[in-house]
Amino acid sequence: MTDARESLTEIYDRKVAEGTIRPDAAQRALLPEFERIRAALEEDGQKKKGFLGGLFGKPPVAPKGLYLWGGVGRGKSMLMDLFHEATAIEAKRRVHFHAFMQEVQAALHAARKTGVDDAIRPVAVDISSKLRLLSFDEMQITDIADAMIVGRLFQMLFERGTCVVTTSNRVPDDLYKDGLNRPLFLPFIDLLKARMEVREIESETDYRQHRLEGARTYFTPANALARAEIDGIWRELTGGGGDGPLTLTVNNRPVSLPDHRSGVARASFWELCSRPLGPADYLAIAKAVRVLIVEEIPHLSAENYNEAKRFVTLIDALYEGKVRLICSAADEPERLYVEGAGSFEFERTASRLREMQAADWGQA
Repeated sequence: MTDARESLTEIYDRKVAEGTIRPDAAQRALLPEFERIRAALEEDGQKKKGFLGGLFGKPPVAPKGLYLWGGVGRGKSMLMDLFHEATAIEAKRRVHFHAFMQEVQAALHAARKTGVDDAIRPVAVDISSKLRLLSFDEMQITDIADAMIVGRLFQMLFERGTCVVTTSNRVPDDLYKDGLNRPLFLPFIDLLKARMEVREIESETDYRQHRLEGARTYFTPANALARAEIDGIWRELTGGGGDGPLTLTVNNRPVSLPDHRSGVARASFWELCSRPLGPADYLAIAKAVRVLIVEEIPHLSAENYNEAKRFVTLIDALYEGKVRLICSAADEPERLYVEGAGSFEFERTASRLREMQAADWGQA
């Protein structure tokens, strides 16, 4: 358990000394910004324990939050996790932004059934009554339904004293870029800039890529040894393990990945390709993650033709999205699909599987 008396910089330096994390000047330079928020939240929490705490029912004043953006693998999620874990308050939550918005949409649907005129208000009140700190991993807006509600939702959360800290691969001005009815979304960007410090992590090192440099990313055969190797990569990329399922909504249908954390997701071939998923589903997955682990890819033939077609579509989406792929398979790419309808077309997929094994795959 972290000693609450340590500053975040001291915690960071200790972890560096222990070999848990690699030293990085750009990461360390951001810690005072996190410390500012941590101190304000903890001080406010102590006040509320006093005799007059909450006596007049006034909402607390949220400290200015933090919007931390930068390229993938720069250590954004690691810094946020370090801050979130060390902040000694109970009313806090760390959640992937996609998962949070799915919960909000469900809560709005339930609120509308009660006949309220403004469904966002009771949802915001419920969230803010439980949480003083919301830590979001990977804020991005790709859905118009989300784009149309986040402005008022976040305004209410800020007004009711909830502090937001988030990571993102995009500068705020690029959120929902080229999205439908984007002018209606622009006030939300202004709100973020007003209520959150916007900071870029300027490290030139991609630590996620660094962890994969020189490492195998394609394992065959898909046996216990391959799974053990992938388990090690999974722990390394996620800092110990996943947060559980990530559910995306595509055309009003749920599309779930069994486990994920910090832009890394893990699923089996069958979980991704035996279900009736299509291009839109795989494109949504490619937008939501930066590294995808796919296990147990079998030999492909006429017997699993539909699954094979979906796998081709999945690889195309990952390839176009520059998503880093780690997988285990029954054979080398060129020998996965050697006969039957679709085998000729699979040659392009095999070529892409080879290309995606390159050490610099996915780098900008």
